[in-house]
Amino acid sequence: MGTIVMHFLLLLLSGPIWILQLSDVVVDARFLLEPPISSPSFAPYPPFMASIQAFSPGIAEGGSKHPMFSARKFVIAFLTILGVIIVLFFLLFWLLCRKKIKKSKDDDGFHSSDGLKGLALSQFVGKYNSLSKSSQKRAVAVMEFKKLEVATNNFRESEILGQGGFGCVYKAQFDDKSYGAVKRLDGGSQDAKKEFETEVALLNKIQHPNIITLLGYCIHEETKMLVYELMESGSLDSQLHGTSHGAALTWHIRMKIALDAARGLEYLHEHCNPPVIHRDLKSSNILLDSNLNAKLSDFGLAIQDGLQNRNNIKLSGTLGYVAPEYLLDGKLTDKSDVYAFGVVLLELLLGRRPVEKLAQAQCQSIVTWAMPQLTDRSKLPTIVDPVIRDTMDLKHLYQVAAVAVLCVQPEPSYRPLITDVLHSLIPLVPMELGGTLRLAHKNPSALQNSQ
Repeated sequence: MGTIVMHFLLLLLSGPIWILQLSDVVVDARFLLEPPISSPSFAPYPPFMASIQAFSPGIAEGGSKHPMFSARKFVIAFLTILGVIIVLFFLLFWLLCRKKIKKSKDDDGFHSSDGLKGLALSQFVGKYNSLSKSSQKRAVAVMEFKKLEVATNNFRESEILGQGGFGCVYKAQFDDKSYGAVKRLDGGSQDAKKEFETEVALLNKIQHPNIITLLGYCIHEETKMLVYELMESGSLDSQLHGTSHGAALTWHIRMKIALDAARGLEYLHEHCNPPVIHRDLKSSNILLDSNLNAKLSDFGLAIQDGLQNRNNIKLSGTLGYVAPEYLLDGKLTDKSDVYAFGVVLLELLLGRRPVEKLAQAQCQSIVTWAMPQLTDRSKLPTIVDPVIRDTMDLKHLYQVAAVAVLCVQPEPSYRPLITDVLHSLIPLVPMELGGTLRLAHKNPSALQNSQ
C-alpha cells in the first residue's frame, strides 16, 4: 500500500507538467490546421517547440497568443489535479478505515459490558503471544459482574474459600450447575492492577495439567475479578496446616503433590518461550482438586525471564520462601523458584510451617531449623511429620531429604534445575499416581487398595 501511495504522490507532482505538455501539443496541432495569419512564408514548427513555448510564452515565434487555448489548458490541468487529490484522499481514508477495523478485531474479546475503564489488556496479552510453542488455548471469557454476583450469592461471607493480599476468593455456582472460584480484587492500587493484568495475560496462553485454568475475568468500576476452575480440596497449606493437620495426605500422596508441582514448574522454566519465573511459589499457591491432584496458581508476580531488567524488579514474595540472593541482593533467576520448591518439600516432609514464631519478635525458618538434621540419618526419621512417620521406605525418605537440601542451598549455582528435581521424584511415586514406582513388588495389598 505504501508503494501505491508513493505512486499517487509522484503523479500529483508530475501530473500538471505532462498534462500541460500533452494539451499544448494538441492545441498547437489544431492551430497548425488553420490558415496562417502572418506571411505566406510561415512554416509550422515541431510539436516539442510548442511545449517549450507553453512554458516560455515570451519567446513564441510570430508573437501570436490565443487566450482561449490557454484557458482550456488551465481548466484541464486544474480538473486533473483536483481528480488526483480526490482519489488520493479516498485511498488514505480507506487505509485508515482498514487499520481501525483490524485493531478493533484484535481487541475483540477484551471488552466487558461494564467497560474496561481504559485498561488495554490486549497490550499485555500480546506480550505473551509466543509464550508457548504448543499452546492452542482459547482466550479467556469476559464475564458480567451481575452473573458473578448471583453465582456467589452476592459475595456472601459464607462462600469465601480463602483470602489473599488484595481480596477474597469466593465459591461460585453458575447457571449450568458448574462451579468456579472467583478472586475479587478490590481497590485500584497500581500493584493490584499490575498483578491482575499479568495473570490474565499469562494464563490466557498457558495450558498444562498442573497449572490452574483461568475461566474468565471481569472489570466493574474499581473492582476486578478473576474466575478459576474450582479446586475442591483447597490449598496444600490448608491441608497441611489447617484443622486436619495433613491427615488426608499419606506419604505417597505427598510425593505425588511434590511431583505435580515440579511438573508445573518445569513447564514454566523449560517449555515456555521465554521462560517464566513464578516468583511466589508456596504451599498456599498449590491447589488440590477432589483427587488431590496439584496445580500451581496465583501468577500475579510472575515474570518472563529475559524480557525485563530483573535488577529493577520490585522485591516481592512470601517470607520463608524467598531465596536469600533475591532477598539480599535482588538477584532473581529460575533457581529462586527452585529454592521455594525446596521449602514446600520440607513442609511435606516435616509438617511444619515455613516460618514459626519462637518468642515475641523472634522467628525461625524451617530451613534454618531442619538443615543440620536433614543430613543426619539417625535424626531424620525423628523429625518427620508424625502423620506419616514410619510409613515410608527409609531409603526413599533419605532421597527426598537430599533433594530438599540441594534445593535450599544458599548458593544458587549449587541448586539443581527443576528438571533434575522432577526426574529424581518420579521413581518415588507409585505408577497409579503418575510415577514409576511399582508397589506390587513389595506389597501386593497396597496395589489393591490404590485401585
